[in-house]
Amino acid sequence: MKLGYKKIVVKVGSNVITQANGLPDETRIKHLVNQLADIKKLGIEVILVSSGAVASGRSLIKVSEKQDAVTTRQLLAAIGQVKLINTYANFFAAHEIQCAQVLVTKEDFRDRAHYLNMKNCLQILLQNEVIPVVNENDVVSVTELMFTDNDELAGLIASMLNADALIILSNVNGIYNGDPKIEGSAVIEEINGSVANLASFIQTGKSQFGRGGMITKSTMAQKVAKLGITVHIANGTKDNVLTSLLNNELVHTRFVPEKSKSGKKKWIAHSETAATGVVKLNDGAKTVLTSGKATSLLPVGIIEIQTDFLKGDIIKIIDEKNNLIGLGIAEYGSDKARERIGQKKQKALVHYDYFYSAI
Repeated sequence: MKLGYKKIVVKVGSNVITQANGLPDETRIKHLVNQLADIKKLGIEVILVSSGAVASGRSLIKVSEKQDAVTTRQLLAAIGQVKLINTYANFFAAHEIQCAQVLVTKEDFRDRAHYLNMKNCLQILLQNEVIPVVNENDVVSVTELMFTDNDELAGLIASMLNADALIILSNVNGIYNGDPKIEGSAVIEEINGSVANLASFIQTGKSQFGRGGMITKSTMAQKVAKLGITVHIANGTKDNVLTSLLNNELVHTRFVPEKSKSGKKKWIAHSETAATGVVKLNDGAKTVLTSGKATSLLPVGIIEIQTDFLKGDIIKIIDEKNNLIGLGIAEYGSDKARERIGQKKQKALVHYDYFYSAI
């Protein structure tokens, strides 16, 4: 494989493995499994993040139209997850490969202890030559507990396991420089850094059976690339998509990674929902903190502590216009921080090693 990756996370969208009638596309699933098996046999570690439980459930049971959307989703996901994992297990068994079901919710990432438990679980599976098949637990994940979609979950897993690459398989060839349906639009093959105007020409429409559109994919891809992991967005409905991509023979979108960040920063980057405190900075402090130099957050630049927090909590750091600057781990609580607002020569509230810039 030309790209030389040692560990990859592959995310398969429901639109890739679902037929037009909403039922699972087992031929496509088998073809993807065959490719993953070939990749694994080359000594590359593979983690699969797969949607498709609801579609699998739809193939097994008819749901009364009186059911509301949430309970319908829970019913289909609970029944469908069994079928989905069995489908994968049977196809992997043909290659004498074991796979394991790992169902997660946002709660599993809420603090460092939970995060490390999840990481240890996935690592022990990989050490024992097992392919983890990860999915959001739709049975208990309702509204506020949900990930934006499995793209966000895949980004978290890739960061957590320090993967070399995250491959997102959708039903389009990548991110286009215009409407994909209009002649003359082409795939943007390489995206570097944060591209602010990307949203202006990405289609806002979501895939028919998925939750996440291209805007959420590109936002998450930029975040993961910023942490030092290459992200690829490619068309999973194409034959041999994974082997072609890893041999550098496929037209798709690649997000160029920045310098790799520490494990702690990777966790902080994905911890916005776990943040307790909110700290507002003046524009001078914002400029210094986001300059790219190793700078800690000092009380002299703070203008307001908006919500309380304890030492060790994740805190949101915002600018004068309430835009997110970054996330960090508090070195002390909000009481002490309030006493030190605007003061020079005070201990940093967030040390550089525990600060993640969202800009």
